[in-house]
Amino acid sequence: MVARWWAVVVLVAIPSLGAGGETPEAPPESWTQQWFFRFLVNAAGYASFMLPGYLLVRYFRRKNYLETGRGLCFPLVRVCVFGNEPKASDEVPLAPRTEPAETTPTWQALKLLFCAVGLQVSYLTWGVLQERVMTRSYGATATWAGERFTDSQFLVLMNRVLAFIVAGLYCLFCKQPRHGAPMYQYSFASLSNVLSSWCQYEALKFVSFPTQVLAKASKVIPVMLMGKLVSRRSYEHWEYLTAGLISIGVSMFLLSSGPEPRSSQATTLSGLILLGGYIAFDSFTSNWQDALFAYKMSSVQMMLGVNFFSCLFTVGSLLEQGALLEGTRFMGRHSEFAAHALLLSVCSACGQLFIFYTIGQFGAAVFTIIMTLRQAFAILLSCLLYGHTITVVGGLGVAVVFAALLLRVYARGRLKQRGKKAVPIESPVQV
Repeated sequence: MVARWWAVVVLVAIPSLGAGGETPEAPPESWTQQWFFRFLVNAAGYASFMLPGYLLVRYFRRKNYLETGRGLCFPLVRVCVFGNEPKASDEVPLAPRTEPAETTPTWQALKLLFCAVGLQVSYLTWGVLQERVMTRSYGATATWAGERFTDSQFLVLMNRVLAFIVAGLYCLFCKQPRHGAPMYQYSFASLSNVLSSWCQYEALKFVSFPTQVLAKASKVIPVMLMGKLVSRRSYEHWEYLTAGLISIGVSMFLLSSGPEPRSSQATTLSGLILLGGYIAFDSFTSNWQDALFAYKMSSVQMMLGVNFFSCLFTVGSLLEQGALLEGTRFMGRHSEFAAHALLLSVCSACGQLFIFYTIGQFGAAVFTIIMTLRQAFAILLSCLLYGHTITVVGGLGVAVVFAALLLRVYARGRLKQRGKKAVPIESPVQV
């Protein structure tokens, strides 16, 4: 019942959100428009920034510029290449949670409700808009089918620009710890985050939104693999058990669900490859961010640094391809798309702030429960708005996945009560 009311509210707020009916069949694309070619072109654009930057970092470190350098550029080089080691007197303690003096059960319940509603509204709206922008046409009339927006990188840029502005304003008005990390370190997490976001948007051209949500839920498995490779972590037996249950549930859903209208084996394979790319890149991002937190930075500082390089990479790549102007023209032709893209970016940026606040007030376990429920609601909402069908076996697979995710939260809580060191929750800085 709640999901139906939410669907009504969204459709009233954005009248054409569910318009367009069945997704029309896209015209045949030339080989230069294929997703793999565009991925390579985007990667080449990012490399045109990463490679010279890497060579400069190697040069300054080899020359021991921190000891021998002078001149106007010295402060910039020091911050970007070497960082600033914080002094003990400069460090701002980052208390995980503070209980205010006026805390009462009622006040805590209201704050929890605020966090839950904020996260649900931000990311459910974000998911609905994401599917609308990438799978439906704009400007359709009785005699014209309209045109689709196809440049996923332009959407990534819009999201990152707004997130950078929000994080910058937060750091400007709220006291933050002394920053000590070399700025170039953010570029690695930024690159993998941009690529994961691009794969996420691009995959919606080939697979349904429920499939994408389940793929996100199953990223626990590659995160664990990346944790072993990047961070040398060890995991408990129950973590391998829940990872196996998630794999079984996702397999049940994928094998039982019929193909989407107008889909084929080739397009489905492309979608699964893109989802695999999203999961792999996102797993690297979370583990690299975990390593960067050793510099005692705040989550918002991490958000600011990663989004700064994301803006740099995407703007540079779009300018090199001549696509920045085309994306702007599309916004000019379709004001509806401009509104959707702006609201999409607002939801993404605000959602990240809700993440930090929720974890700070109630801990990672409560946050994970809220976001797990959000994923289940997102699947239900997508089916209501866009007509996706799920079989009984597929529904059971979905239930197995979310039961395994909740089991992970319960096991972490038990582990913490026993005084053992709990395994960190996967980094949620970029969702």
